[in-house]
Amino acid sequence: MSNTQVVTVVGGGLAGSECALQLARRGIPVHLYEQRPQTSSPAHHGDKLAELVCSNSLKSMREASAAGLLKHELLYMGSELIPFAVQASVPAGAALAVDRDVFSNLVTQAIESNPNICVFREEVRSIPEGPCVIAAGPLCSEELFAAITARVGSGGSSFYDAAAPIVDTNSLNREIIFEQSRYGTSGIGDYLNCPLSKQEYDVFIDELLNAKRAISKDFDQSDLFNACQPVEEIARTGRDSLRFGTMKPVGLTDPRTGKRPWAAVQLRPENKEGTSYNLVGFQTNLTWGEQKRVFCMIPGLEHAEFFRYGVMHRNSFLDSPRVLDASFALPGTQTRFAGQITGTEGYVEAIASGMLAALNTVADLSGTSRVQLPDTGAFGSLVAYATNPQTEDYQPMHVNFGIIRPLDQHIRSKKERYVAYAARATNDLHAYISSRPDLFFEGIGKNVLPKLED
Repeated sequence: MSNTQVVTVVGGGLAGSECALQLARRGIPVHLYEQRPQTSSPAHHGDKLAELVCSNSLKSMREASAAGLLKHELLYMGSELIPFAVQASVPAGAALAVDRDVFSNLVTQAIESNPNICVFREEVRSIPEGPCVIAAGPLCSEELFAAITARVGSGGSSFYDAAAPIVDTNSLNREIIFEQSRYGTSGIGDYLNCPLSKQEYDVFIDELLNAKRAISKDFDQSDLFNACQPVEEIARTGRDSLRFGTMKPVGLTDPRTGKRPWAAVQLRPENKEGTSYNLVGFQTNLTWGEQKRVFCMIPGLEHAEFFRYGVMHRNSFLDSPRVLDASFALPGTQTRFAGQITGTEGYVEAIASGMLAALNTVADLSGTSRVQLPDTGAFGSLVAYATNPQTEDYQPMHVNFGIIRPLDQHIRSKKERYVAYAARATNDLHAYISSRPDLFFEGIGKNVLPKLED
């Protein structure tokens, strides 16, 4: 496809990077604006494109899960970033976790070497003229978000988000910490585990609840995105809430006792070399000094050295069902949005919305019909949820089977039901892709997700 009209993409995160590469692949010139390193944000740590600012996990790869199904759909549609994630993957069981640096380097190199993409390292403070995709993320600059809010009225909203700390592997006490994936053999697995006795757990909870917070306020649940709640806020909901959630010991056996611990903290590798690990589920709002003091009370982390402390920041998003059309565009304009600023929460969801923005922009420029993905799949259901005017009290949403159109027949077994969801979604998406040769290339859809053992 040849087009001389330049498309402006604002934001070099996951959505913006996927969008730019999709447009460039179709011969459309792209001006990609990324404000880093001139202007950074509380959550970013470098200047590479597609930086992962929270967890390094892109969630499950299993097709019979909502997160895995979305990845399979994106691969079939020709995603640019999912193959990079696979290439940069680190051991994480059935999840797709990546080495952050390797992944962002791969994406940055692909974009900077693409002759159809010009990268500008400067902040955008107003909505660009002409066709554009704003993928500025949930940490959109205040000036740009103010310009967006002025355009859409009172459609802007916000919530708090948090990230977990990362520790140096060499500082871990391996006499206490043991390697094991849940229900696996001790000494074999993709996770490290810090076991706690009942007494150790109780003392830890006491100190966690009394620790000083960076943002000193008691949060209402509406302030916090549920999937990234600070660990101390979860603890406030009940003394055993962490033991039955983030710190659940189910499927683990402490080799020192031969028994299941009272609670456990899991560590997931940040890179293939295993030189650093993140504390799974330990997003936090504690001050850095308190993180060092309290988290070092966890058995095995007594002398932990922190490569990165957890951080908390305010995220902004649009009330998309009320201000955007079904293609994520401001009605009657050439301005389209993608990524977490639309409320599609999650790494892979951001990649998906970047692809959708690109495809719909291509459709607009070429005068063809916009993308209408079947609502029987993960991708189509996510778009339908985020753009349905009947969606009330819109909040950021991960893809899940709860937003997918129910099956025609009731299947009692959850496992079999999810397999049926995936089969239906795959068939319907394949049929749709086949009907749109104007947007999709022949031969796309090669499955590069690692095969998993059942």
